[in-house]
Amino acid sequence: MNGDEMRARVAGARVGRLATVTSDGRPHVVPCCFALDGDTICSAVDAKPKSTLALRRLDNLRSNPAVALLVDHYDDQEWSRLWWVRVDGRGRVVDEGEERDAALTVLGAKYPQYREHPPPGPVILVEHLEWRAWP
Repeated sequence: MNGDEMRARVAGARVGRLATVTSDGRPHVVPCCFALDGDTICSAVDAKPKSTLALRRLDNLRSNPAVALLVDHYDDQEWSRLWWVRVDGRGRVVDEGEERDAALTVLGAKYPQYREHPPPGPVILVEHLEWRAWP
C-alpha cells in the first residue's frame, strides 16, 4: 500500500484505536474519533458518556508522547479485502487556545455531532507521523 492510499484510508476511517503508554510502561488502547489534518492527527475528549474528562490517555501523553493510531477493515466473507494502517507519532495535549479551536474545526468537518456539540475537553495532536500498513 503506498503513502497516498494509507492517508486516504486513515482519512476516511470513522473510528480508530489510539494507543498510549502508561507511566509503568504498559500499553493503553482506546477507540477514538479522529481527523487527519495535513501531517497531524487530531482527536478530542468529547461529550460521550465518561466518568471524567481527566482521561488516562491524557495523563499518558503528558508523561510519554509515544502514540499510535490503528485503523483497519475486516471482511468476514472476503479476506482479500482485509487491511490495516498504523500511524505512529508523538502526541501532545492541548487544553485551550487557537490550536485547540483549529482542531475542533477539523473534527467538526468530519463529524456532524462535533459541530452540534463541540467537545468540551482537551484535544490530542499527533505529529511526526510514521506510516505502516498491511497488506
